[in-house]
Amino acid sequence: MTTRRAGPVATLLVLPAAAAALAGCGGHTSTHEAATSGPRPKAATVARRPARPVARPVLRLVRARRLPGPVQLPAVAAGPAGVLAIGGLDAADASSSDILRVAPARPRLVGRLPDAIHDAAAAALGPATFVFGGGGAGGPSDAILRVDRSGATTPAGRLPAGASDITAATIGRTAYLAGGDAPAGALRTIVAFTPGRPAHVVGRLPRPLRYAAVAAVDGALIIAGGTSGPSARREVLRFDPASGRVRQIGRLPAPTTHAAAATLGGRVYVLGGRGDAPSSQRDTILAIDPATGRVRRAGRLPRAVSDLAAATAGSRIVVAGGRDATGSVLDELWWLAASSTATRSSPARAPTAGVYAHATARDISPAVRGDPARVYVPDSEADRVDVISQRTGRVIRSIPVGRQPQHVTPSWDLRTLWVSNDLGNSLTPIDPRTGHVGRPVPVTDPYNLYFTPDGRRAIVVAEARRELDFRSPHTMRLRHALKVPGCRGVDHMDDTADGRYALVSCEFAARMIVVDLRRERVVRTILLRPGSMPQDVKVSPDGRTFYVADMASGGVWLIDARTWRRLRLQPTGRGAHGLYPSRDSRWLYVSNREEGSISVISFATRRPVAKWQLPGGGSPDMGGVSADGRVLWLTGRYNAEVYAISTRSGRLLRRIPVGAGPHGAAVWPQPGRYSIGHTGILR
Repeated sequence: MTTRRAGPVATLLVLPAAAAALAGCGGHTSTHEAATSGPRPKAATVARRPARPVARPVLRLVRARRLPGPVQLPAVAAGPAGVLAIGGLDAADASSSDILRVAPARPRLVGRLPDAIHDAAAAALGPATFVFGGGGAGGPSDAILRVDRSGATTPAGRLPAGASDITAATIGRTAYLAGGDAPAGALRTIVAFTPGRPAHVVGRLPRPLRYAAVAAVDGALIIAGGTSGPSARREVLRFDPASGRVRQIGRLPAPTTHAAAATLGGRVYVLGGRGDAPSSQRDTILAIDPATGRVRRAGRLPRAVSDLAAATAGSRIVVAGGRDATGSVLDELWWLAASSTATRSSPARAPTAGVYAHATARDISPAVRGDPARVYVPDSEADRVDVISQRTGRVIRSIPVGRQPQHVTPSWDLRTLWVSNDLGNSLTPIDPRTGHVGRPVPVTDPYNLYFTPDGRRAIVVAEARRELDFRSPHTMRLRHALKVPGCRGVDHMDDTADGRYALVSCEFAARMIVVDLRRERVVRTILLRPGSMPQDVKVSPDGRTFYVADMASGGVWLIDARTWRRLRLQPTGRGAHGLYPSRDSRWLYVSNREEGSISVISFATRRPVAKWQLPGGGSPDMGGVSADGRVLWLTGRYNAEVYAISTRSGRLLRRIPVGAGPHGAAVWPQPGRYSIGHTGILR
């Protein structure tokens, strides 16, 4: 074996390997992603005085559940009866009258409003929750409703003017409402309401404001961002009820609207939101110091989302619903908790994770935390899946499946591993936690499997039929068959950073196609040079460049993710096939199947820095990286084996005998919030 570490003058040595027959992806062959720590960089030689650690709380996801249905812009408040989510807009943009208790127990319907509304505000006052205004069929409402523990509603008063797009927070026994939208135009008022007394104006904002993020802390109201006129704002305002004064105390990093806010540990957290563009959603969590107005980053949401709602429940923040960049309404419910992370007071190096920021070794989802560490290897010749223990490196089980299994794919929600039985015309579900094998689901020609980033559709790659079949993600019922007749050998794909488009390889047509995932149609074709055989596809961490393995050209194509322009071919080795980003997003591992090697490309320079040769040769194909990022697992497509390779040194750790046709193996569990398919593309 020849191993090269990364270095400024690293020499790349390509050792000759026994020639293997050039074959494609499926019964053919294919491959995909993974990640890990990569070649160790040179140690710094200049000693520096260590900076003083500073405890800066960040918010992390500690639990996730599903709402009964998708909802955006609900009114949310936490009271003695739990956290209620009231009204909102559903997936069809229709107003809702539902009153849901979403915490602490599982979400359930507890009552209904007299009328369906959205963009209302809610606040807990004493034993009840109060709902203010909201938009409905008759326009903005001025109603104030009391919701008791049972979910029953009674009238409790009127606002000074009908208003929607409002936000509220509670200080003592009084709820304060900031801004909003009225029939006469946006409002700049701050309204106070105490049960048993009329609602009245107690302050004025510097300008009319809608969709601001509002929370109460230390007896004051913090108002961040929002929309004034057509534009999002970035001011952080503080309202003191005692004086009635509103003053600016800080600025957000960027104009932000349609965000949520909640208070925890004496800080106000601004969650998600967007800019002026309807598809500019963010996953940022910002912490505001109410005393100084200083704003800093304090974590990331599981996905970029706006039009969400949040409330503080004990030591956690509960986040409900929202809308993502594709326009899809979410049915997700998240619990966020603070954890003190020691950071350096000196500036830290900017993170490189980008697209893969939520797939680092520390980002194991609660949904998979108890799943045993296994490698699931489909054997296309014996119609089975061999299960390898990552700890012992031994096959511990063989699962009979349908005819010619090609890939094992994690479902979008990370709860199921789907085995695509290409010639068996079925998908076999496996529960990775219990090992239970479910009844096969009939599906025509499932060579590969992907999911849209919002989880609303599964995409079955029907290679022989030259189709991308958009299906329901759980039942696999066909919704739309997208014909791609010019894409012979449709095989692999990856999505743009915003999840709007997918770049798809056409193995036997020397081209790529771009699919609009929202409209489910092909919008562009990218020609490669004649004779090319594009295989796996992977987007760079910064979302700017797609890497496409080309088995016939012995390298990786670089394609601009914005202009879709073909940039250049980067040589790696014969039979370049699978692409796997490291856990820290610094390196891209390329399996060169025909020469038995793995090339390591730096994402920073877009050039190779090392090549790892398998001792005795091999045919490294598909697989993934262990959750801790230390081991790259790959099938030996033509050698009836699986390789475990150290991502630190490139050393071959294990060579495990399996069946004659090992193909698209899945390494499980994997870090990440959701899967977009193949053998485990998690984000």
